[in-house]
Amino acid sequence: MAEGNELQQFLEDAEATTAFGRRLADALPREGRFAIALGGSLGAGKSTLARALLRGLGVAGPVPSPTYTLIEPYATARGPAYHMDLYRLESVEDATLPGLEDIVEEPALFLVEWPERGGGNPIVFDLELELEHAGRGRRLRGRAWTACAEGVVNELKDGA
Repeated sequence: MAEGNELQQFLEDAEATTAFGRRLADALPREGRFAIALGGSLGAGKSTLARALLRGLGVAGPVPSPTYTLIEPYATARGPAYHMDLYRLESVEDATLPGLEDIVEEPALFLVEWPERGGGNPIVFDLELELEHAGRGRRLRGRAWTACAEGVVNELKDGA
């Protein structure tokens, strides 16, 4: 794997996670389809990162965690964004979200928390981010799966 495909960073607190989310928003392509898998244990900062990213893209209103709604749509400066939280899914049948097949190919941003729970999830990810507890902070590991995502990772590395 090329060096540009991976990212590792220590986030010392919620503010650092928020700052990273905003930097990620700035590094994203300005248009087209881009999907991010947000993995990690409960309380690792996935929703904090997603909220900061959406705020960085101009979302001013409430940004609730979609734990119960499963999917929250947003209008952002780069176009539509869909924030999904698959934590409550228990089976592949549950992963068939109504209307997901209609939007999955849209030129939109997709943020998916707990992607491993969506066995029937048709989204192909460009970038995977994993957050894990590390003392009082969080360790973030990322992997780019597309050339576009590799550019995002390289920009994040350059701005670190």
